[in-house]
Amino acid sequence: MICRTSLAVLAAVTIALTLSACSAAADPVTTPTTTPKPTETTSPSPEPTPTTTPEPEETPGAAPTCETIIAPSTVAALTEQGWTYREHEFRFGEHIVEGGIQCVWGDYTVPSDHVQVFGWAPLDQAASGDGQQKLLDEGWQRADSDGRVYITENPDTAMAPDEDGFGMTYEFGDGWVKVADTRRSLILVDFE
Repeated sequence: MICRTSLAVLAAVTIALTLSACSAAADPVTTPTTTPKPTETTSPSPEPTPTTTPEPEETPGAAPTCETIIAPSTVAALTEQGWTYREHEFRFGEHIVEGGIQCVWGDYTVPSDHVQVFGWAPLDQAASGDGQQKLLDEGWQRADSDGRVYITENPDTAMAPDEDGFGMTYEFGDGWVKVADTRRSLILVDFE
């Protein structure tokens, strides 16, 4: 029995020595290297200059969008309420005004008629006169004020008038027209 134990110990020692010899042989031999010195002809690489991304600016002549025809603070207030918008063509009744946009903001996750309407379109003088006449022919009313021309829906049939009795109203300016669900809301449409 002593013989078997001695053989087992001897075998274990032999295996251990063999493994340690193998691992010692497996270690790579490293040789020291020298780092080349820079020569007189090399120049240091320039330091990178930090760049900042400029804030997006409204490009003159850019097409209006539902988020650019009203102030960013108004967009933020509406989205904080969970409101989104649906984009439509700018219209005088059935007549589409090219280059314009009309946006209906509301909470589209629930059925409701509680919305806000904002619109803007470029409009030359001839088209402005035509648009005003189309609205007047449909029963809208003219209400000039402060050098501006306003065409508003008939107060007797307005669904949600403001405190002054004005419902959906168009404002005609020099080269443009705006629309809002009330005359007071026209101040929120700010696109040039």
